[in-house]
Amino acid sequence: MSEPRTLSCAHLLADPRGAAAGPTRLTLRDGRIEALLAAQGPVDDLFVMPTPVNAHDHGRPVRTSSIGAGGKPLEAWIPYLALFPSVDPYLAAALSLSHSALGGAGVVMMHYTRAQGFTDLPGEVREVARAARDVGVRVGFAVAMKDRNPLVYGPSASVLGGIAEPARSRLERQFLRPSLEPKAFIELADAVAEAAGGPDFDVQYGPNGPQWCSDALLEAVAEASARTGRRVHMHLLESRYQRTWADEAHPGGIVRHLDALGLLSERLTLAHCVWARPDELALLAERGVTIVSNPSSNLHLRSGIGPVAQMRVRGCRVAFGVDGRAMDEDDDMLREIRLAHLLHLGTGFKAAVTQNAILEMALVNGRRSVLNGADGGRLAPGEPADLLVLDWARLEDDRLRDDLDAVELVVTRATARHIRELIVGGRTIVRDGVITGIDMRAVRAELLAQMRAGMAGMADLAAALPSLEAAMAAHFEPGCC
Repeated sequence: MSEPRTLSCAHLLADPRGAAAGPTRLTLRDGRIEALLAAQGPVDDLFVMPTPVNAHDHGRPVRTSSIGAGGKPLEAWIPYLALFPSVDPYLAAALSLSHSALGGAGVVMMHYTRAQGFTDLPGEVREVARAARDVGVRVGFAVAMKDRNPLVYGPSASVLGGIAEPARSRLERQFLRPSLEPKAFIELADAVAEAAGGPDFDVQYGPNGPQWCSDALLEAVAEASARTGRRVHMHLLESRYQRTWADEAHPGGIVRHLDALGLLSERLTLAHCVWARPDELALLAERGVTIVSNPSSNLHLRSGIGPVAQMRVRGCRVAFGVDGRAMDEDDDMLREIRLAHLLHLGTGFKAAVTQNAILEMALVNGRRSVLNGADGGRLAPGEPADLLVLDWARLEDDRLRDDLDAVELVVTRATARHIRELIVGGRTIVRDGVITGIDMRAVRAELLAQMRAGMAGMADLAAALPSLEAAMAAHFEPGCC
């Protein structure tokens, strides 16, 4: 057994569904909480809470505005991601996960939609898992899968036909590539799990979304999940154009169609659901599906505001994710919690979604969907020692009353700059703005050097993308642009 560590704090939020306790001493040992006792005498000026969960992300190490993808709708934004040059997968994962940790998230979902491709995927993901261990975060890892509709929700010829050469040929080379068969996708995901999976790195099936996956692929995923117990992580109804496609392709309802394929279960997580309807939410709730709402990302990508209050009314389990597009592109999970609270609080005197409900979504609900386990999300003896430690003196530096609600103050004003420590499994992985497990500055410098060297080979693609964006605008909004 390791030596115990004792923390003393002015305020402790043991359960996101309740109120904060006053002065408390926590004892941590062997990665878990050993004891919580009311403190006698002086304590440190700290606020301690369970670590937030970033329940939907993609592991991008560099902000997408750095490649000119800012301010675009989802469908135009996705092709711009191809401008990121391939880099060392360890460096990419280490920098991305460091950003998450500095933003307060000790548990992160990585839907791996862009492999670097220097080696086979199981070998690459071993490097991603090594980076996760070095940074110290717990990770859910979904192996991306898609086998249709690489550009729009239908034949690619509808947008490529009007694009002049040489742009058209360059776009075809980039995006029109053969995909694996469903059986091969499942075997690949299982091989990744064998190579890199573990208690703190949960490998999952990651079909990108029904508009990008054939029914044969989705059925194969549903069968494999039922057989192996592995979770499934997928996008659904993120944009209004996806809503239109779903209604045209499945007049009986896209959610009912997914249910008929066997996908809806407690093992399924759906990102976004911005355009889901009340009856669809009710069915998702009935099947025990987790929904991850991504407030900042949905605003950045012009997708809308997810109906979180309606999700709650219908009984859905809801979590939150940054999706690589936090409000300031800085992975600040504390600011994301506040944005979610403000967007879904409602109007007038009656709160549509309460402060405690938002905290439950951000701190508790995502853990099961990311880690495929039920422990954590609250601070009690025997629970994992996954703690976020905030500088209470800085948070309350202008307080004028002694009876203020400490939790309300955190939700109202806390950001990443207030983080003193992030502790995961009893290990301090962030201290005073520094990642303790890696030299983040050196990692970032090397990764940016690799990316900048690779950008020269992307000049022809960068030149072709505006033509594709214009063709997409005409496709999705005829006569608009």
